[in-house]
Amino acid sequence: MAAIKNLKDLYLDGVKDLYSACKQAVPVTEELAAAAKNADLKQALEASAKGTRDGMAQMEKLARSHGEDASGEHCKGMEGLVTEARKHALEAEFADDEVQDAAIIAQYQRLAHYAITGYGTLKAWAKRLDLAEDAKVLDECTASTYEGDEDMTKIAVKGGVNKAAL
Repeated sequence: MAAIKNLKDLYLDGVKDLYSACKQAVPVTEELAAAAKNADLKQALEASAKGTRDGMAQMEKLARSHGEDASGEHCKGMEGLVTEARKHALEAEFADDEVQDAAIIAQYQRLAHYAITGYGTLKAWAKRLDLAEDAKVLDECTASTYEGDEDMTKIAVKGGVNKAAL
């Protein structure tokens, strides 16, 4: 990896990092969807996997638009979150399905919050670099990820998953 000399280099490194994060998040989100018992949760996770694939494609387009290969980075942060999601929502032994569904929501939201933070930071840098089109794409990715996160909160709280897990 070449030295990061300025904000543009840092921005492009971040785009590649988020591409890697999305790439790692898709399979575990699909695994979480397969394990979910609550129908609304399963559907929301399937939609989130699609949204994450879309985000990954957007990061790839942004990297290419700046002459970069999006696959040139490995996100260790998401690697850790994926490991934790599998450990705490898929591999753990649960007394009942409702408790596992609550764990699935919590682990998914950790993945989503990483992406929200990444998109938000990149959007701020894109604006500073006068990359208006990039900022627009990143704003859309942020909004989509927030929506998925909010859906999970609704399913947990209003949808009764947390109450059922008592």
